Amino acid sequence: MRETDKYSISVMALGGTIAMVEGKGGEGSGVVPTLTGEALVAAVPGLDAIAHIHARSFRQLPSAQLGYDDLDELATAIGQLNNDGCRGVVVTQGTDTIEETAFVLDRLLGLEMPVVVTGAMRNPTEAGADGPANLLAAVRVALSEAARGMGCVVVFNDEIHAARFVRKTHTSRPDTFQSPACGRIGWVTEGRVRVVVQVPPVPAIRGPVTRNDARVALVKIALGDRGEQVRALHDAGFSGLVVEATGGGHVPCEVAEALEAAARNIPVVLASRTGSGEVLEHTYGFPGSETDLLRRGLIRAGWLDGLKAKALLTLLLRRGPRTPAQVAQALAAWA
Repeated sequence: MRETDKYSISVMALGGTIAMVEGKGGEGSGVVPTLTGEALVAAVPGLDAIAHIHARSFRQLPSAQLGYDDLDELATAIGQLNNDGCRGVVVTQGTDTIEETAFVLDRLLGLEMPVVVTGAMRNPTEAGADGPANLLAAVRVALSEAARGMGCVVVFNDEIHAARFVRKTHTSRPDTFQSPACGRIGWVTEGRVRVVVQVPPVPAIRGPVTRNDARVALVKIALGDRGEQVRALHDAGFSGLVVEATGGGHVPCEVAEALEAAARNIPVVLASRTGSGEVLEHTYGFPGSETDLLRRGLIRAGWLDGLKAKALLTLLLRRGPRTPAQVAQALAAWA
């Protein structure tokens, strides 16, 4: 018996492309998430030879239909598995929201136990379906000593990406997951796991959920905007707002005024629509620049993109009212 045979890995299946087959309408009706976690594991040749796999169908949903209640419940279940002595956890889900759900798990779980998220771009009915290979690589990473204490990671196409950096960059290609800020942190080759970049830990968000109704809006600024969408979102009663400004953090003057008005009542976080690089802090000084917006009460997202800033702000607001100062303190690790 090899050393890894005694290790227990839990596979938590949420649905998504990796679990999809033709719907009841037959060919042409589109695929839907149907396969159970047990079926996913059974479809991977040799998987049972490297670990004891315990599969569970936690959800059977397209990833766009997952919500924060689902992820809070999943984080609790993963925490219990850690307490029970599980070696590692693999989460399978749809790719559309992997960059968000992996980041949420990374912020909620401060575990030494590896937590790995994976999925598939090609469903099991297609030639070259990538789900089995991704699941096998994910289990290898979950078993690896090198992955311990690294936070939540995404394993796809034999590459390992930190949840805080990864992004989905293409609608259909198997190499869709990239980390523009720093690149992959490791890879899997011939069954070996290589981790070559160490990701510094950031304290997890603790505490029970006290506000299930906390909602955060995300708005992207474009040429010619005048602030109408910002005012409409503020009036709609959102609990917080993330704005993806142009470039290093710049908006038209009319938008700056609308953002200032919103920031008097709710936390407003300033990110960049570019998707990589940091929001600037004190380079430009014109009206609507990053310096001007921070002076107006906006909170700098640092190098977090808009999606991750929205996820982080949502997690904070779900755990009780947060003043802008408290939100700024929580985002300081990223800024």
